[in-house]
Amino acid sequence: MDSSPSGMLKLLLPKTPSILKTALWHSLSMSPTASKWDLRTAITINIIRDMMGPNSTSTSISEIQRLTTKDPPVKGKVWVSKVELAAAEEDDVRQMLFKAINDMGTGEERWTKPDTRPLEAEWNGYRSDARDDEPEPADLSEQEKYDNMMQETSSKATLLYFHGGSMYLMDPATYRPVTSKLARETGGRVFNVRYRLSPQNPFPAALLDCFTAYLSLLHPPPDAPHAPVPAGEIVLAGDSAGGTCATALLQLLLQVHRSTPAGQIPTVRFHGKDVEIPLPAGIALTSPWIDITRGLPSMEDATLYDYLPPPSTTDHHKLPKCEAWPAEPPRAEFYCETSALMHPLVSPLSAQDWSSSPPVFFSVGEEMHRDEAAVLAQRAVKQGITVVWRDFEAMPHCFAMVLEHIDGAAVHVAEFGKFCREVVEGKTVVTNGEFIQAKSLERRDVDVATGLTKITEEEVEEYMKKGAENIGRKEVRGEDEARSML
Repeated sequence: MDSSPSGMLKLLLPKTPSILKTALWHSLSMSPTASKWDLRTAITINIIRDMMGPNSTSTSISEIQRLTTKDPPVKGKVWVSKVELAAAEEDDVRQMLFKAINDMGTGEERWTKPDTRPLEAEWNGYRSDARDDEPEPADLSEQEKYDNMMQETSSKATLLYFHGGSMYLMDPATYRPVTSKLARETGGRVFNVRYRLSPQNPFPAALLDCFTAYLSLLHPPPDAPHAPVPAGEIVLAGDSAGGTCATALLQLLLQVHRSTPAGQIPTVRFHGKDVEIPLPAGIALTSPWIDITRGLPSMEDATLYDYLPPPSTTDHHKLPKCEAWPAEPPRAEFYCETSALMHPLVSPLSAQDWSSSPPVFFSVGEEMHRDEAAVLAQRAVKQGITVVWRDFEAMPHCFAMVLEHIDGAAVHVAEFGKFCREVVEGKTVVTNGEFIQAKSLERRDVDVATGLTKITEEEVEEYMKKGAENIGRKEVRGEDEARSML
């Protein structure tokens, strides 16, 4: 998007009345969020809500993707080494994914088999001696940039990072400020993956890319700049829809292990070799989106502090037609066919078996996606999985990325980094939960086994079924509207 002074003025000028109203109500303590937020936060969230709400000017999917997938010049405290790794000649990885989808489903799901493509990603690391506006060094090859990045690492932590963006927008380049901070905090490096976006590439294209990225860390293709990375040094990480990718990949890996005889490590043919597929050291999630049906109560009830529009306000919001949407053949959901919404590799909240999972870190706010994270955390603890839970009072979705100025954002990054360092270093991580108050940042312990949500497993299934039915009704409406136009 246009971040020039004139561009920002053009964006903000029409919102001046709303900004002034927000400032007045906040200053008079008449806003319901005034006791929890500072004025800058209140104005920021108000602007984002206005931009994302159902009354905003409709922009086509193609235009949104064009605006959010730009690759700006690299500058500041980040090393960027771009890679494009050749696709494996064998089809084994792809077929392993397809088998897991079939084995974990009901047989009624419809989905499109994606092709295998070269993997695009970038290595990100912290560049300590750069100014915030300093361009990257000129005339360095991508390998030289990678080597410079490695010289600044102080730990073996490797984050396999999947960016957010509702599966249809954003790009790794957008996340360089985030990944640079995580690299600094962990002392390690980040493999920032450019997975295929929907609706042009529906499920399981993105998951195939994520699986390929994990294997490429473990067993680098001949054209990779990096040496093999042991699984015990890898943490799967992601925010929002990146949490979908991370948890779906973890479930895929668990399924591959479940399908392998006890005591054996599964293998697959990859770039001419039979390679092992061990489990990673951990998984770290920020405001994860793990229920694509959007069915749990917080999607409608937890709107006070969030900026995301609830499903009820977007049901009749029509996007302009473009080459990307509506899809052909038509479907209601960007990411997948309606029949696949509750598949465990589409909505990982549907997955019941998390046994053998490595430790899991959650950072959430009082946001619309909180229920699904809470359900998964409690489910995992009951199955003996180590869970570290950080719950931030009055904070919206992915708050540390949109509210970098608040002290709570630094706490989030510190807690995220601490978890990644500890699981990679082999330190004993025990299940624990904390609720962190807004402004004061005072903490109190919470019981991760029973204190996160009262939603039962039976209720979860019913909520998700209703959510899928609501999305399915949009599909029927869309078909009816299409027929009426003929």
